[in-house]
Amino acid sequence: MRKEGWTIEHIPQQAGRIAIVTGANSGLGYNTTRALAVKGARVIMACRNLEKGEMARLNILAEGVAVEPEVWHLDLASLESVKQFAQKFTESGDRLDLLINNAGLMAIPYHRTEDGFEMQFGVNHLGHFALTARLWPLLSKTEGSRVVQVSSLAHYWGKIRFEDIHWEKGYKKWSAYGMSKLANLLFVRELALRLAGTDRDVTVAAAHPGYADTELQAKGSRMKGSWLGAGSFNLANRLMAQTAEMGALPLLYAATAIDVEQGAFYGPGGWLKMHGWPVLDSPSQKLVTGEVAGKLWDVSESLTGIEFRI
Repeated sequence: MRKEGWTIEHIPQQAGRIAIVTGANSGLGYNTTRALAVKGARVIMACRNLEKGEMARLNILAEGVAVEPEVWHLDLASLESVKQFAQKFTESGDRLDLLINNAGLMAIPYHRTEDGFEMQFGVNHLGHFALTARLWPLLSKTEGSRVVQVSSLAHYWGKIRFEDIHWEKGYKKWSAYGMSKLANLLFVRELALRLAGTDRDVTVAAAHPGYADTELQAKGSRMKGSWLGAGSFNLANRLMAQTAEMGALPLLYAATAIDVEQGAFYGPGGWLKMHGWPVLDSPSQKLVTGEVAGKLWDVSESLTGIEFRI
């Protein structure tokens, strides 16, 4: 199924819908927020850095939107922050139409989250697992709601290290990133499986941006203080990456298109899946299996202390 030329102009009107976008202050999250707000959705920009979030919000307003987005604090490296965010949102209303789990870290030096998880796995997977679980009561009762999990082609080199889930031995930043992105797809597979046969009107899908020009690539180098490394990534982005606006299209497709399939994976359909318009993609059939997905779900519940009931 090829969706040649699908752009934000094809997004149905979103008036009356409520969306949460994590990591909304830059890159994919920024462009996703802007597109949804232009189409009339009330968008909660869930950001760790409120100052950057507010600057992004003002930039979005300057470009013109139908509904002003809001900036709320969320630190996915803290289960307590996830809990507080979800409680605040749940107390503020009775519906949630779109949850777009976009925020992430890529190939950073070894760090731990507030709760002791390896940072990439903790933020990219466990933080979003906990957020989705805590918001599930609203998502599951909102007719036609969707959960979109952003993954990456990097899942192809991922492997879930159940024997050393927090990389306490032999940390490799790129392998850890691949593991976290594989975990994202396993989460979507298992959630879609658990929804089957229920009366929940929730669609769950995954998306990846291909190779998009965002701040993600250079963040690891900046954390190490390597401005040469960061500069190299920025130069590569300018020469080879597609824009963040194009990279956001698969996310927006998964979030809004009328023919999105349960548990599906969307990404660019052009050169090496790194550029182009959004299409239906397929993850690694060897890595994204039901057995591993079910085991990861159980481990994620144990680590977060949250029983995710469908």
